[in-house]
Amino acid sequence: MTKCAKIVGWWLLISAISLMTLWKTLPQWLPKVAHYWLPAGSQITLSRPPVWRDGALRIAQLSYLAQDCTLANIKQLSVGYHEGRWQLRADKVALDTACFSQLPANSDSAPQNLAHWQQQLSALNLDIDHLQMTPWQQYAGKLTLTSPDKNKLTQELRYQGQQLSFAATLDQNQQLSLHQFSIAVPGTSQPFELSGKIKIPLSLDGWPEQGELKGLLTTGYLSKSLLLNLSWQQQQGVLTLAEHGDDTPLAQLPWRIVLNRHVLNRHVLTQKPALNQIQIVNGQWQWPYAQQPLRGGINLTLYDWDQGLDQAVVEARINVITAGKSGKGNAVLTLGPGNLSVVNSDLKFQLSGQANLDSMVLNATIPGRLSGSVLNPTWLLHPGALLRAHGNVTPELRIKDARWPLAGVKVTANGVTGRLQAIVDAQDSYWGDFNLHLDGQAQDFWPDKGQWQWRYWGSGHLPPLAAGWDMAGKGRWQGTLITLDKLSTGFDHLQYGLVLVEAPRLTLVKPLTWQRDNHHPAFIAGFELGAKKVSFSDGGGYLPPAVLSLQLNGRDPENFLWQGQLQAEAIGPIPLSGRWDGERLRGEGWWPKQSLTVFQPLISPERGIKLRDGAFYAQAAFSAAREQGFTAGGHWVVNNGSMWLNDGELSGLDFVMSYRLQDHHWKLGAKEPVMLRIASLTNLFEMKNITADLQGTYPYSEDAPLTLSHVGMDILNGHLSLSALRLPQHDAAVLKLKAIDLSELFTVLQPKQFAMSGKVNGELPLYLNNPQWLVRNGWIANDGRVTLRLDQDLANSINDSNFVAGAAIDWLRYMEIYQSYATVDLDNLGQLTLRSKIHGVNTQKNGKREIVLNYQHQENVFQLWRSLRFGDNLQEWLQQTLSLRPAIPSQSTISSQPTIILQPKASARTKE
Repeated sequence: MTKCAKIVGWWLLISAISLMTLWKTLPQWLPKVAHYWLPAGSQITLSRPPVWRDGALRIAQLSYLAQDCTLANIKQLSVGYHEGRWQLRADKVALDTACFSQLPANSDSAPQNLAHWQQQLSALNLDIDHLQMTPWQQYAGKLTLTSPDKNKLTQELRYQGQQLSFAATLDQNQQLSLHQFSIAVPGTSQPFELSGKIKIPLSLDGWPEQGELKGLLTTGYLSKSLLLNLSWQQQQGVLTLAEHGDDTPLAQLPWRIVLNRHVLNRHVLTQKPALNQIQIVNGQWQWPYAQQPLRGGINLTLYDWDQGLDQAVVEARINVITAGKSGKGNAVLTLGPGNLSVVNSDLKFQLSGQANLDSMVLNATIPGRLSGSVLNPTWLLHPGALLRAHGNVTPELRIKDARWPLAGVKVTANGVTGRLQAIVDAQDSYWGDFNLHLDGQAQDFWPDKGQWQWRYWGSGHLPPLAAGWDMAGKGRWQGTLITLDKLSTGFDHLQYGLVLVEAPRLTLVKPLTWQRDNHHPAFIAGFELGAKKVSFSDGGGYLPPAVLSLQLNGRDPENFLWQGQLQAEAIGPIPLSGRWDGERLRGEGWWPKQSLTVFQPLISPERGIKLRDGAFYAQAAFSAAREQGFTAGGHWVVNNGSMWLNDGELSGLDFVMSYRLQDHHWKLGAKEPVMLRIASLTNLFEMKNITADLQGTYPYSEDAPLTLSHVGMDILNGHLSLSALRLPQHDAAVLKLKAIDLSELFTVLQPKQFAMSGKVNGELPLYLNNPQWLVRNGWIANDGRVTLRLDQDLANSINDSNFVAGAAIDWLRYMEIYQSYATVDLDNLGQLTLRSKIHGVNTQKNGKREIVLNYQHQENVFQLWRSLRFGDNLQEWLQQTLSLRPAIPSQSTISSQPTIILQPKASARTKE
């Protein structure tokens, strides 16, 4: 007994040690043993040996591998048995559906009877706290499966996640009841809900005999919920989609199952009945919620669907009918024949036809092939793929022709890969005609993802500035960063108002970078705009070659600040700054004080002005927008300017002008009038203390007049002034002469025939828009005594020719005029009419004998101004009218009628 006890003891000890060894080495030998029952190429692995705790076997981590792909990874698995039920629980189960393709195809005919599976399923409770399935990680959640004992044969399945949840039961009558199904739909605030009952056949490869499912979907696109109804009886049914409360469905798809008794199944002819085809025939759909209603039809056939999705063949035709201003259009999408697979799809497609939108027409011929997993497909477009468009994008923008060649482009969930091109020929009612070309290469590109490199070029015509333009450059879009490496765009010229800019060109001197990251947005660029010459019309000069440099800094192209400077040789630099808000360009500049001589090029040589001295400074602000146009305002200041003129000199020039420019209209002196002050101007006469103020709008109108005021100057030892002149003119502007010294005037004019001294006053009412008169009812009168002296040679010549006339002229050789008055009229043809009466005495001959001279003179002042030597004209009429010889008709425009009366001097008339 003792020996037997020892043997038994040693056997128990060895067995215990063996069991412990086997238990501890379980992670090493169990996968090798399970290999014989698992599909070829698959295995299980354990990170550590299992432990027994709290009445359950606990495994920290268990993985199931198909080839080298981890199909399932289970953490914290516990297996127990309590009160006749298995208790299975796991903290986390991760499944990767892409690994199913690594499993070998199983040709064994496993039993597919539903009742068999229900009977084989033991009573159990399965709880998975976190079930995650790739690539649908967003639908992760908690799974609970409850299977009662074999007598009840009713299973309950519940799933609860943030974006997916459902609850279903399967009873012993093979009826599946979907009590609740809810799934989040991207782009909508409410989930898609589904409920219903399905009669499942005993054979799992058969089609459910009958069933009905109802769904509810709430979207942000429609004000009401969408109702889905799927019902069938035997092998046919209808799928209907309608808006809640609407009798007209959005889609109505009648379908049927075609039952073939003899089906070629995996190249083996069998007598097994099979459901070989699902057909949708004459399906109809409509979408009345777009800018224009859309409708069409659907025909679809799914072959061999009962052999699995990988073996099923799809063939479909879907069309869409559109209507616009160009009539009706029909576009057709054909699919297949081909297959859609979770692993490797192969389905050809072609979209062809025309879509007539409201004011746009699209034409497409896009053949291609879909490959890869249906969960993450690859779309490859074949040669000949082309999309074209023409029509009005907006009421202002018309696309004449736009083409997008798409051959060789590949589209996946990662992005677009291939050559991307675009050719656009368009016309804008404001910006004019233009054509653009874009050619680039993309690699897994979506906006703000992947990479796209491109180059571009184009040309056009810009009517607002009467200019033609061209452009070229290259850039790239990588991730959230857009970079423009090169840009060169120029105009043949720019014409705006009175300004003509020759050959301006904009170039990129600092790469344009746009960081589109929402957390750190940035927009940076450096530009340089140069022009050969800027000319000013209406007798203006020009601006020498100018360069405008700009630096941009902001968040995006719709919101940035800019600053720079403008310099044109010696003019400037002028600092500039401003901002662009996507609709309006604002800016301001400060012109520092500099010598007036640098502006010599701005004065046309035809004006004969040479700048000599003085200083200039200015400030301006501007705003430009499409609807508003260009608006500017500011002020110019000139201090102590001086210049040489063609026939004189100007000095002491002070000029202050505030202005506003809008719609080619200048508003001068908005707050204070434009002020001109000149200390001295020497030309034909010397003029001093010249003043003038200007305020109003140019071009002027009745509602926006222009007023010239405070015009005056000291001239010929007297003063000349002009009352306020309003344009358009309603009342005459009176030109007043006060104490004008005739001796100064005659010294300048230097007439040979006579001379005068003394002072005169006068008023000449000026009209600028009178249909007949320039001056009407003007007058000139002496201011004190005026002396008249005739040239001795003139008087002797008349005396020799006619003794009687010579006696009369003898009284006029020297005359002191104590009263004179002349009326002046001037019509708009330049015809001057002067009627005068002169009272005076010849003190050298007889101081008591009064001379009364009545004189009427007519002459064209335009011819007179060209000569400025009216003494010769006076000699002409004296010789013609006082000579005894017959008068010879003259071709001159002078018409004079003198009358000389000699009478005793009256004391009452000696003072005027």
